[in-house]
Amino acid sequence: MQILESGYGNPAINIAVFAVFVIATMAIVIIVTRQKQKAADFYTGGAAFSGRQNGLAITGDYLSAAAFLGVTGAVALYGYDGLLYSVGFFVAWILALYLVAEPLRNTGKYTMADVLSFRMNQKPVRTAAATSTLVISFVYLLAQMAGAGGLVALLLGVSDKATQSLVIALVGALMVVYVLIGGMKGTTWVQMIKAVLLVLGALTMSILVMSNSGFNLSALLGQAQSAALDPAFGNGTDVLQPMQQYGASIWTKLSFLSLSIALVAGPSGLPHVLMRFYTVPTAKEARRSAVWAIVLIGAFFIMTLILGMGAAKLVGQQAIVAAPGGANSAAPLLALSLGGEVFMGVISGVAFATILAVVAGLTITASASFAHDVYNSILKGGKAAPEQEVKVARITSIVIGVLAILGGILANGQNIAFLISLAFAVAASANLPSILYTMYWKRFNTRGSVWSIYTGLISSIVLIVFSPSISGSKTSMLGEAVNFAWFPLTNPALISVPLAFLAGWLGTVTAKKGSDQDLATEMEVRSLTGAGAGESIAH
Repeated sequence: MQILESGYGNPAINIAVFAVFVIATMAIVIIVTRQKQKAADFYTGGAAFSGRQNGLAITGDYLSAAAFLGVTGAVALYGYDGLLYSVGFFVAWILALYLVAEPLRNTGKYTMADVLSFRMNQKPVRTAAATSTLVISFVYLLAQMAGAGGLVALLLGVSDKATQSLVIALVGALMVVYVLIGGMKGTTWVQMIKAVLLVLGALTMSILVMSNSGFNLSALLGQAQSAALDPAFGNGTDVLQPMQQYGASIWTKLSFLSLSIALVAGPSGLPHVLMRFYTVPTAKEARRSAVWAIVLIGAFFIMTLILGMGAAKLVGQQAIVAAPGGANSAAPLLALSLGGEVFMGVISGVAFATILAVVAGLTITASASFAHDVYNSILKGGKAAPEQEVKVARITSIVIGVLAILGGILANGQNIAFLISLAFAVAASANLPSILYTMYWKRFNTRGSVWSIYTGLISSIVLIVFSPSISGSKTSMLGEAVNFAWFPLTNPALISVPLAFLAGWLGTVTAKKGSDQDLATEMEVRSLTGAGAGESIAH
């Protein structure tokens, strides 16, 4: 193990804080799940959470390592261009609130596939939706695992990849334990507590940063700009000038447009976010959940501007880039600068709890999708016992944990906000077109749904694999030495989202058999009124 001579805080303090967070959250999980769990408890927490509680949990689920570590780092290094992540992540919730949250809660039961297959041929649509859910969850998990490796490497002063890989494996193991013990109920409570801690931690840091600049935002921005342009401190980027990262060529500008589409449309197609709407008893509470989430998420992303600029001013871009974790280290290093080793340990502990809660939510979503949609609905024809279904979900969570560890080791070192944007692009392409068509177009049918999901999924994954995000540039996952990129954009949403909408329309209008109009009418009534919500929809 190579220890960095400069040091980043006190490893003993950091480990102690980590241990406190892990023990406390695990105790909460055990306490809230002491009674025997039914299938509904494992998947939705018994749909017993209020809108405010679920809004906190959604905030905890949505404000992942990418939001706290990745966006703060992006703002610190790229200024205006990094802030675009904050804007996109926040605006996306307006779309989710108005188009998705309430009708999804009214129509579904456990998973997104319940909605997509409501008036379709069950097996092909459920298979497609489950495949999409598993792929998106895996891509999203990569970012969280990479964030865990970089964060702990920074706190322990570890620079060698082997030890960071061990850290990622530990996070994966903890994630599986949370899911196996707590199910959705335990995971939801952890997410609620983590959301409060994360918002309070960001607020405290923001106040300290602003006090350092006389509570003058304009002064803070100017000081951050001067620091970034200082050759001894910054990297020469004018953090107040737009398109420093994306303005170099027509391809980088189109990449920016593609990124914007992914950030705005992606959350409405994220399976682990959509699944949260089933943990409330009514559509009204689902709507309240989204409103609470918008307020908390909006406040948080305003603070990322202050945190990022504060890091550029007080830590320095050169120090951020040189630290283990790179851009992802900006927030912990800012905490060290503001409040010393103990404060850095607390903030990093919150960030670590953030990663644990999000990966647990992702894992339970993916495992529920496989057990409910593939095992029960497809393989067992909807006749599997609830206990057996939950058993399959638990086994699936272990498999997902192993795969996430391996993928996280590969993605270690990447900016996690950027990795999340790729997951958003896949979700926007594979899920959102089919969701909107299903809920708002009566003619939409099985062929249209299957074509839309697979076209969006396959096109987005293929374009990512052959893009500069994976190979052919200094910032690629595989580095500059390996180059098999032929797609010029760093994000595929500009191409893959319209392709998915087109495939859904084409599949629908060319199908010999149209949709079941009776079921289409029933779905419309359910989505608008909530009548029959939560009932079994197998048919």
